[in-house]
Amino acid sequence: MVVFDKPHALNDIPLHYCPGCTHGIVHRLVAEVMDELGIEGRTVGIAPVGCSVMAYNYFNCDMIEAAHGRAPAIATGVKRALPENIVFTYQGDGDLASIGMAETVHAAARNENITVIFINNAIYGMTGGQMAPTSLPGQVTQTSPYGRDVKHCGFPIRVCEMLSTLDGPEYLERVTVNNVKNIRAAKKAIKKAFQNQLDGKGFSLIEVLSTCPTNWGMTPQAALKWVDEKMIPYYPLGVYKDRTAAAEKEEN
Repeated sequence: MVVFDKPHALNDIPLHYCPGCTHGIVHRLVAEVMDELGIEGRTVGIAPVGCSVMAYNYFNCDMIEAAHGRAPAIATGVKRALPENIVFTYQGDGDLASIGMAETVHAAARNENITVIFINNAIYGMTGGQMAPTSLPGQVTQTSPYGRDVKHCGFPIRVCEMLSTLDGPEYLERVTVNNVKNIRAAKKAIKKAFQNQLDGKGFSLIEVLSTCPTNWGMTPQAALKWVDEKMIPYYPLGVYKDRTAAAEKEEN
């Protein structure tokens, strides 16, 4: 009897992520969903520039490496050229919410039938820990050693809240993976986002609050606690848009 096994859609190789980083958890959830939906053979993933730049090594499906921030544009082209394929992007906050903000917003506004997995760890991880568009007020980073000053740098961008003001997106939800309960909820959201694409409903984005112990200067345990105490109050979990659910509610 098999009690625990690695998803077939996740290659059996060591991950390069730092100890305590939750990218690995999200990778597994995406792969589990691919297995359960039986879509591995027709899925195309778009890898970003950032900590998950080498995602093409880990997912056992076709992968394309995008220029920094351009993953939604690449995904749009692939999906329109190959509409029967399942297309997802896997992006960090620097990639999606900074240099790639225009691609994100316009793909959502057009309701492109793609799935976006958005990792928000409130910092630029791969390039040394600079302040990101999602860094919290007062957060210490390499480029904000005295803490993020909102008078000088502006406020963090809440991506789900911003995109929810658009008419286009089908489904927007923010989750996290800092404990078992939240991991299960995150998988449910990711599976729904992929199912929406299978059903032709349009643009789905799952924002995952993630840890970066190395650049936060914390132990893995402290980083998980920091998500609860600091990130979730600023980035509340929940569904920010679900057009199908809203329509069903109106009918009833």
